Amino acid sequence: MKELLRSTDPTVIAFASALLSGEDIEVFVMDVHMSVLEGSIGVLPRRMMVRDDDHAAAERVIRDNGISTGRD
Repeated sequence: MKELLRSTDPTVIAFASALLSGEDIEVFVMDVHMSVLEGSIGVLPRRMMVRDDDHAAAERVIRDNGISTGRD
């Protein structure tokens, strides 16, 4: 798996997940439960992962929709 994007904004993660789902690209979001450790203040980013084979297509979908990958 490769990291596609990272964000502290859960709405960005949800939007990106919906876009990728529409393209039949499976995603796995890591660090979702870190809010328990950080006290829900939103400083730790969540990471969205995709399969290596889907990474190029997923990155194209993300950029075409104006979503920052958080790695720019």
